[in-house]
Amino acid sequence: MGGALNVGVIGVGNISRQYFAELPKLPNLRLLAVADLDRERSRAVAAEQGVQALTVDALLAHPDVDAVLNLTLPQAHAEVALLALDAGKHVYGEKPLALATAEARPVLERAERLGLRVGSAPDTVLGTGIQTARALLDDGAIGVPLGAAVAWNAPGHELWHPAPAFYYQPGAGPLFDMGPYYLTALVTFFGPVVRVSGASARSARERTVATGPLAGTSIPVDVDTHVTAILEHASGVISTVTVSFEVWASNVPLFEVYGTEGTLSVPDPNQFSAPVAVASAADRTFREVPVAGGYADAGRGFGLSDLARAIETDRPHRASGTLAFHVLEIMEAVLDASARHEVIALSPAVDRPEPVPLGARPDRW
Repeated sequence: MGGALNVGVIGVGNISRQYFAELPKLPNLRLLAVADLDRERSRAVAAEQGVQALTVDALLAHPDVDAVLNLTLPQAHAEVALLALDAGKHVYGEKPLALATAEARPVLERAERLGLRVGSAPDTVLGTGIQTARALLDDGAIGVPLGAAVAWNAPGHELWHPAPAFYYQPGAGPLFDMGPYYLTALVTFFGPVVRVSGASARSARERTVATGPLAGTSIPVDVDTHVTAILEHASGVISTVTVSFEVWASNVPLFEVYGTEGTLSVPDPNQFSAPVAVASAADRTFREVPVAGGYADAGRGFGLSDLARAIETDRPHRASGTLAFHVLEIMEAVLDASARHEVIALSPAVDRPEPVPLGARPDRW
């Protein structure tokens, strides 16, 4: 790698802005080129970033590109990942890893056969918020954890996103769009999930784009928009998760963990850094606690930097394809359980990722 991983970005839509803002802060990553089906957009972004604008084929064939940052729509995640792997590139992609485990499994198998790495968002769980919560749990701050509760809700992304139609297609909806943040945090806290039950539904209300040039456009809804799951972790912890595009207002806590000696208030895992609070059995009042772990001042791209460092040191990377596969496996099981009205058993092949120690940097562990 010559001291840095040369990165080519495929897909320069909205989310790419967050990555481009962080890449200059990560010395073990070097942005080399961008590609997008919209050539005009890719040329504009390339000019902004001072890099080459290439076709997808040319980027994949570029001999100096070490890794592909796959920021395409979910429907293309697996296809682009396989193309990149076949071109000899490591891959880090946005969530979800693929639309289904049947699409994702060949990606991991191809990478293993070729000796390449696959990473996947969310890397938000590597920030100080979730890593501080993990450190407290591991240190017994609330005793033995018994349960966790997640309740993420919103009226729908069409109220703010200028082109929100894909949020209501397979591979998105509240479960596939927001679920990975919370499920990745839960697996980070308590390990893999072995049994899943769930229920899901969608309303009949018409959805239209509220902002931008498409304002007033009707949005077809082809996914369930209110999903609830019960997850049984191998560790014995039981997590309940509700994600919804159907809620106009709520006072339900976003994310809490319940233990034998207290309650942990977990910050939003869609953010990298936010305060963590603990209420003990003694006074039952939430109090903020000092940061105890995680990459400080992190942003999107830190997972790829962590992957680059793992290649250098021959260690597992934290935001791994294996972890993302298990999260996909859980989401698929939630919808399957809902449709079949059954409990689904899983046999996951994943461990908790290594914690991020306090003061660590992704480019130097």
